[in-house]
Amino acid sequence: MRQQLDELRSLAARAQNRPTETGIPRVFMVQGSIPEHELAAVYDPMVNLILRGGKTLAVGDQTLDYDPATYFVMSVDLPAAGTVRPAADGSPYLAVALTLDAGVLADLLSSLPNPADAPNGPRAFSVAAVTSELLDAWVRMLRLMDHPGDIPALAPAFEREILYRVLQGPMGWMLRDVATPETALARIHKVIQRIRRDVSLSLAVEDLADEAAMSVSAFHRHFKAVTALSPLQYQKQLRLLQARKLLVASGGNVTSVAHEVGYESPTQFSREYGRAFGLPPAKDAMRIMAGFQQRGS
Repeated sequence: MRQQLDELRSLAARAQNRPTETGIPRVFMVQGSIPEHELAAVYDPMVNLILRGGKTLAVGDQTLDYDPATYFVMSVDLPAAGTVRPAADGSPYLAVALTLDAGVLADLLSSLPNPADAPNGPRAFSVAAVTSELLDAWVRMLRLMDHPGDIPALAPAFEREILYRVLQGPMGWMLRDVATPETALARIHKVIQRIRRDVSLSLAVEDLADEAAMSVSAFHRHFKAVTALSPLQYQKQLRLLQARKLLVASGGNVTSVAHEVGYESPTQFSREYGRAFGLPPAKDAMRIMAGFQQRGS
């Protein structure tokens, strides 16, 4: 696998220290030191492959570490915080990712045999050891960056192969479950989309449980198993992350931003924001904007 990793590193060497487009649908790459605020975000469902260095990702009360011997799968939208680190020799962090497309996944699953049940109940994120077959599919996918005319014809086949290799691995059941409507994971995913869509609204847990076709106690249990957060904790993290984006993008007034993301009390907003990010809203926004200026200079 060393030769495959070396080629992938060479192909992805043009990445920047932010999500960098490859010209291939749903495939992006990143390299180097990444500011903390960019790693604290709502992560879209994806397959993420580390090529160099390592990453620590905290989701709720769970923390996962991964490196070039592993890949990470996230099957639903999750708020998380992370840190990246260079390789032991000082070479910069380097990774590639494929954002999951529900249509592509469902089409692929329709041609595969029915799977066994999930081994440990619903869950939406984990790390697994990489395989030579998975790396080989990634190599052929990234080679397309140098042959853009081949992308429309070949990228869909390589995307299906990457997903197929993940489906055949120890975390394949997570992708299967989220794409199968009657499973607990798929029903929780549906509720997550509702919470994201109505992040500023006051949502009753009883209504969310009804939408998931579960009792309130079962809904709480399954939601926590999937996301490592309670429904209210999930919404709170979404609100705070959205507020951070608004403050940085517009330099908006703290009170107006608090109301925009659903807080009735600006005092409560500032208290919870400071607890989450280590600084009051205005100071945190100023720190982030100062970092932008330093990176641009």
